[in-house]
Amino acid sequence: MFSASQCSKAQFLDKARQAREERRELKERERAAVQVQALVRRFLCRCRLQREIRREVEDFFGANESGSSKRSALSIFRIARKLLFVFSLKEDKERFEKLCRCILNSMDVENEPKVWYVSLALSKDLTLLWIKQIKDILWFCCEFIKQLKPDILQDSRLVNLHLTMLVTFTDTSTWKILRGKGETLRPAMNHICANIMGHLNQKGFYSVLQILLTNGLARSRPSLSKGSLTAIFSLALRPVVAAQFSDNLLRSFLIHIMSVPAMVTHLATLTPERLAVIESHDLFRKFILFLSREAQCGDVCMCLEGSHTLCLLGNLVYLGSMNDKVLEEETAHFVGVLIHMLSYCQKYVSQKKSNLTHWHPVLGWFSQTVDYGLNESMPLLTKQLQHLWGVHMIRILFSDVLSKKLLENQDIAQLPAQPVSPQNSLPMKNLFKRAFQKSASVRNILKPVGGKRVDSAEVQKVCSICVLYQTTLTTLTQIRLQILTGLTYLDDLLPKLWAFICELGPQGGLKLFLECLNNDTEESKRLLAMLMLFCDCSRHLITILDDIEVYEEQISFKLEELVTISAFLNSFVFKMIWDGIVENARGETLELFHSVHGWLMVLYERDCRRRFAPEDHWLRKDLKPSVLFQELDKDKKRAQLLLQYIPHVIPHKNRVLLFRNMVTKEKEKLGLVETSSASPHVTHITIRRSRMLEDGYEQLRQLSQNAMKGVIRVKFVNDLGVDEAGIDQDGVFKEFLEEIIKKVFDPALNLFKTTSGDERLYPSPTSYIHENYLQLFEFVGKMLGKAVYEGIVVDVPFASFFLSQLLGHHHSVFYSSVDELPSLDSEFYKNLTSIKRYDGDISDLGLTLSYDEDVMGQLVCHELVPGGKTIPVTNENKISYIHLMAHFRMHTQIKSQTAALISGFRSIIKPEWIRMFSAPELQRLISGDNAEIDLEDLKKHTVYYGGFHGSHRVIIWLWDILANDFSPEERAMFLKFVTSCSRPPLLGFAYLKPPFSIRCVEVSDDQDTGDTLGSVLRGFFTIRKKEPGGRLPTSSTCFNLLKLPNYSKKSILREKLRYAISMNTGFELS
Repeated sequence: MFSASQCSKAQFLDKARQAREERRELKERERAAVQVQALVRRFLCRCRLQREIRREVEDFFGANESGSSKRSALSIFRIARKLLFVFSLKEDKERFEKLCRCILNSMDVENEPKVWYVSLALSKDLTLLWIKQIKDILWFCCEFIKQLKPDILQDSRLVNLHLTMLVTFTDTSTWKILRGKGETLRPAMNHICANIMGHLNQKGFYSVLQILLTNGLARSRPSLSKGSLTAIFSLALRPVVAAQFSDNLLRSFLIHIMSVPAMVTHLATLTPERLAVIESHDLFRKFILFLSREAQCGDVCMCLEGSHTLCLLGNLVYLGSMNDKVLEEETAHFVGVLIHMLSYCQKYVSQKKSNLTHWHPVLGWFSQTVDYGLNESMPLLTKQLQHLWGVHMIRILFSDVLSKKLLENQDIAQLPAQPVSPQNSLPMKNLFKRAFQKSASVRNILKPVGGKRVDSAEVQKVCSICVLYQTTLTTLTQIRLQILTGLTYLDDLLPKLWAFICELGPQGGLKLFLECLNNDTEESKRLLAMLMLFCDCSRHLITILDDIEVYEEQISFKLEELVTISAFLNSFVFKMIWDGIVENARGETLELFHSVHGWLMVLYERDCRRRFAPEDHWLRKDLKPSVLFQELDKDKKRAQLLLQYIPHVIPHKNRVLLFRNMVTKEKEKLGLVETSSASPHVTHITIRRSRMLEDGYEQLRQLSQNAMKGVIRVKFVNDLGVDEAGIDQDGVFKEFLEEIIKKVFDPALNLFKTTSGDERLYPSPTSYIHENYLQLFEFVGKMLGKAVYEGIVVDVPFASFFLSQLLGHHHSVFYSSVDELPSLDSEFYKNLTSIKRYDGDISDLGLTLSYDEDVMGQLVCHELVPGGKTIPVTNENKISYIHLMAHFRMHTQIKSQTAALISGFRSIIKPEWIRMFSAPELQRLISGDNAEIDLEDLKKHTVYYGGFHGSHRVIIWLWDILANDFSPEERAMFLKFVTSCSRPPLLGFAYLKPPFSIRCVEVSDDQDTGDTLGSVLRGFFTIRKKEPGGRLPTSSTCFNLLKLPNYSKKSILREKLRYAISMNTGFELS
C-alpha cells in the first residue's frame, strides 16, 4: 500500500517537471521568434531605407544631368550625407562617381558662392560636418584607386576622376572662393587642407599612391597619362612640403614613391616639369642627407627589402646624374648612402640556386621572394643604374684622380719606338674602338713612388668611391660586365688610378698593401677595395682589347707600365701565398686574391702569346726550387697553392723536372718500375708494318688506363707475316709511337689540318668523314699522352689556340677567342678586326650572324646563333659577331674532336700536371726545347759501340764538323736524323731515352749482324777491311743510334753526313 503511493508521487513530480520544461521551451521559442522577426523587420526596413535613399540619390543626379538648374552646395552636401550613410564600395560605384563629378562641377561654376561645394566650410554650423564628409569622400576615392587598373581605358578615366578630387581638395590654389576678397580666408582654408591631408596620411595615403604608381609604371610601357602622373606626384609631394620636409614624411616619400621602379625616368619622359619642382625644393640633397644617417637608411632598406631598395637606388642615381652641383657638394654622403643600400641588397644575393633562392634579373640568385611583377620594369631600372658607371658620373666622382696630369717626358728618344700599324689610322666609333690620339710627348712610366698619406681626406674619398664600385660589382651580379665596361670607357681613368696607387704610403705600392692584409681595420679594407677595383677593371680592359690596341696603339697603359704593374701583381700574389695569407683566407681577402691573381694571369697569358716583358720577368729570385720541392714532398699547403696559382715564378726547367718526378712517383705507385723484388706487367702487341695505324688502334684502344701507362712491347711483322729482326727494349716502341704519330698528324689523312702561314696542326673540321673518328681522336690523345708520359719528344707543332684548349684555358671567363684567332688564320683575323674598326654603317656590307664554308665542294651555311642567317650584322652587334665567329672557327667546329682528344690525353696525363705550363711551354714539353743544340751536353751523354770511343779520330772529326762546319739548321737536321726529332729534350740529353749512341759499322745494314770481337778491334785501331767512302751514315731512330762507317778522311765524313741528313736516309731497324 505504502509503495504504491510512493510510485504515484514520483510520477506526479515527473509530470510536473516536464510541464515546466515545456512551458520554458515555449517561452524561449516565442522570444526567439520575436527576435528573428525584429531582425528581419530591421533588415527589410534598412533595405527599404537604402533603396529609398539610393532612389533619391539617383533622382537627384538624374535631375542634375538634365541641367534644369544648378544644385546648391547645401543640396550636394545633404545628398552626399545620405549616400555616405548607406555607402557600399560594390553597390554604389556609379553613384559615387556621379557624386564626385557633381562636386567637381560645382567647383567650376563662376561667381556663384552658394554653388561652390567648398563654401560650406565657411558655415559655422556645417564646417565640422563638411570636413568629416570630404575626408570620407576622399578616402573612398583612395579605396577605389587601389582597385583600379590604369591600363584599362574605363578604369583610367575613373583614376583621373578620383585624382582630380584629391588634387582639388588637398590644396586651395583652384578654389574660386578665395579669389579677390576671399584671399583673407586662405590661411584658414590652408589649415583645413592640411587637416584633410593629415587624415589621409594616417589612413595610408602613400600606400594608395604607391599601388597606383606600381600598377601604372612597373611595366615596359607606362599606362599612366602625363596628367595622371603629374597629379600623383603633386599629391605625394604636398604633405612633405607642408610639413617642411620633416623626417617622418621624407621617410614615407622615399619608401612609397621613390621606390617605384624607374619613377624618375617616367617623370623625365612624361612630365619633366615635375623634375624642375624636385630641383626647386632641393629634394635630392634632402634625400641624401636624410639617408646619410645610418639608422634612417637602415630603416628605409628594412621596410623596402631587396628588390625595392634597388628601385630606390636606381631613382637616386638617376636624380644624381641630373644634379651635378649637389653631387659634387655631397659626394661623400651620396657614396655612403649607395654603399649602405648596395650592402643591404648584397645580404640577399646568393652564389647559387637552391630551394631558398629566387632568380632576379639584376641581382642573380636572391634569397628573398622576388616580385615578378617588377620584371617588366627591370630594363628601365638597369638604364637608371647605368648612370652610376656612365662617363658623366665617373668624371664627377673620380674628379680628384682624373684632374691629375700624368707626368710627361719630352725626350721621346729615351723610350723604345712603338711599331706603327696601318690600322692605327682607322677610326673607331663604339666602346671598344675609341679614337686614340697619341700625344706629341710621351708620359713617364708610372712606378711606385709613395709620399701620400693614406689618412688624408683625398685618399679617403677615392677609397670610398672605389668601395662603392666594388660593392656594385659584387651586388649587381647579372650586369657585372656592363659595369666593368663603363668603368673602363675613359682611357685615362685606370692609368691615373694606378698613378694614385703608386703615390700611397711612404714607399708606395707593394709594402703598403701587404701591411693592409695583416690589419683588420676599416681603412685597410678600403685601400684593398681600391686595389681590387683597379685589378678587376684593368683585367676586363686588357681582355677586350686586341693585340693592335695593346701593343701598338697602347690604349690606356703603356707596355712599360704593364711590365711595372705585372711585377707588382706577381710579388703581391707570391707574398699572399708564401706568407700563408691565402691558406686561411675567407670572404673579402679571398675575393681580393682572386681579383689580383686574375689580372696577373691575363697579363701573363698575353705575354706568353706575344712578349712585352723582359726575360725572366716572371721568376722569383728569392724562391729556391730546392726549398719548394722539399715543401711539396712534405705536402705543405703554401707550396701546393704556389704550384696551383703561379707556377710561372718557378724556372721552366724546374717545372719540367717536377713534372717528370710526378710521373715517376705515379709509375712507382702503380708498380710500373723494375725493382729487385718485382717486374712490371708487360703488354705485348704485334703490328703489321703496312697496317701500323689500324693494328695499333685496334690493339691499344682496348687497354686499360694503367696498362697504357705501363710497359708496351712491340713486335713488327712484314707483309708475309714473318717477324722482323730486333728486340724491343723501348726502342721499337719508340719507333712505333713516332711512326703512329707521324701518320695520324699527316694532313693528308684529314684527321688534322695545318694553319695558314706557320703550318701548325689542329683537328680538321671535316674529320667526321672517317668512321669512328671520335674514337680515333681519343686514341691520338692517348698516344700523345703516352709520348709525354715516357718523355719521348715528337716533332708535332700544334696551333697555339689548340694548346690552350688542351690546357683548359678556354673554360676561363677571361679567355678571348679573338686573341687566339691569329694562331689559326692571321688573314681571317685581320678581316674580322677591320670589321671592328669599320667607320661606316656595317649593315651596308650585308653580313649576317652566320658563316658560309666550302665543305668538300659544297657550300654550307653555319648559323652562329639560332636563326643567325636572318639576323644582320649591325654597328650594335658587330663585336658579338667577331667573338661568335672566332669562337665558331676555333671551338664549335672542332668541339667534339677536341673533347675526344683531350679525353684520351688526360687518361694518361693528369690535368693538374700540365696546368703549371703555358701553351708555348706545353709545346716544348711535347716537342722538346727550341733552344740551340748544346753539343757539349750531347757529347757528354753519348755512348760508343763497335770500337769507337771519345778520343777516336772519326768521333773527334764528327764533333768538330757539327760544331764548326754545320749551321744551326744542319745541326737540327742531324738531331732529327738520329732521334726523329729536331729539338733536344727539355732537361738536356741526359733525359734522352734511349741515350744517344754512335756505332762503328763495316758493312751495309742488310749485311750487319752486330758487333763482333774482330769488328770492335778493327774499329778501335782504325783497321779497315776496305775503304767505306762509298757508303753513307745511317741511323736507327728507335734507339737514337748513329751508324757511322770508319771513314779515312774528315772531308769524306763531312760530305757523306751532310748528304745523309739532307736525304733523310735513316729510320732503319737494327
